[in-house]
Amino acid sequence: MVFLLSYPPLPPGTYDVVNVLQTPPIFFRLFVKLALSLFNSNLSHAKLVPNRRAPSSFDIDARTGFFPPRPLPRLPSAYIIWEAALRDANGNLSLGEDESEDALEKRPFGEQWRANIASWPVLDITPLKDDLRLSQRAHMVLAWLVSFYVHSMPRPAGSSPVVPKPLAVPLMQISRHLGFAPVLTFADTLRGVEILRIIDDYFSLPNITDLTSISKVSRDLTRLAGIIDSISEIIQSVRPNCDPHVFYWDVRPWFEGSDAKGPTEPGWIYEGVDPSENLDLSGPSAGQSSVMHALDIFLDVDHKLQKRRYPAPSSENKRADHGFMERMRRYMPGKHQGFLNHLSQTSRSVRDVAQSTPALREPYDTAVMALKRLRDSHIRIACLYVVTMSRSTPGARAGCPASAMIDRLHAARISGKGPVRGTGGNELSLLLKAGRDATKRAILKGS
Repeated sequence: MVFLLSYPPLPPGTYDVVNVLQTPPIFFRLFVKLALSLFNSNLSHAKLVPNRRAPSSFDIDARTGFFPPRPLPRLPSAYIIWEAALRDANGNLSLGEDESEDALEKRPFGEQWRANIASWPVLDITPLKDDLRLSQRAHMVLAWLVSFYVHSMPRPAGSSPVVPKPLAVPLMQISRHLGFAPVLTFADTLRGVEILRIIDDYFSLPNITDLTSISKVSRDLTRLAGIIDSISEIIQSVRPNCDPHVFYWDVRPWFEGSDAKGPTEPGWIYEGVDPSENLDLSGPSAGQSSVMHALDIFLDVDHKLQKRRYPAPSSENKRADHGFMERMRRYMPGKHQGFLNHLSQTSRSVRDVAQSTPALREPYDTAVMALKRLRDSHIRIACLYVVTMSRSTPGARAGCPASAMIDRLHAARISGKGPVRGTGGNELSLLLKAGRDATKRAILKGS
């Protein structure tokens, strides 16, 4: 479930940046307005084709989409130590690799903060399981505590950070209960309303061959293109308000998962958890967005390169991680994974229908091109905020004697490190371009 919750605070200089990046208020309101115009209270009364399940059975609300209508602001008093630790992280922690004067001043507090967490008892999560909102809140709080714990910890190169039992065990338990990854995910970091009405309306049509249905599908595809373009505008809107250098060096590291530095770096160890378990510990990624997966399924975008389409995949496309999108589903709430699996199993492909219905070809291509433009926007932002900044240095702080050490740390970080990776550990440029090109290949014109 995507949570409508206050973001946990980050150290000074980062909190406002994170909020700007995630949901600029004016654009968030536009996003909500656009989404709710397509997802109204009539959803539950739609005629379903055989084997169709109502979105409500997947924890998708008729008014608020993928996030709950009444999220909780805090956990019960029995879990006050979790909430208090998250509150205390505000402004008092620094990145473990940061050797600036300000960071060194915060280091003693960070050591005590982590020592306190390590001394906690392992709390029983059983009382949280009976209330979905409590479970969601617990996952968010624990996942953020793990991220703060790991990234505020100075450690020698090549060593594996150890997440202590009081965090690792309850996070694993609540994650199993909810059915998704025991780490900070897209659902923990973003808030928003997702667009589902068009997709559900299409699959709810009892007959797609009559003129009335064809006309409705045509209108809905055109409207969908407009909404996707609005999301592209939201993505681009971060540029005037968020400095790329600040984002890359002060914000982004807090979101990195266990494999963010690549497969050769040592991963995180969850104390008290069976070491034979293959844990999903990548960081938050836009690839974990339920709505993007729903759009890809609806428009029949082939990320796995299983279908013969024009133009043929490039050599770079073939080198990309074709299983990335499917793997990212494991970081979604379990019922949302179920919704996407259910959507994937439907036999009525809108692309196939458009291909055999001349009146739908152009509207379908318009929607696909809008999705391609969105991915073009994502590539531009990723290049500006990640790829370009990966070649920069943190920058010397005025009067800071450790500036040379910072430069050495950066040099060690980039020397021989291979491709630039996203917070989820993926090879960024290859992956984003492959997703964009797979979207373009879904276009019917010229195919």
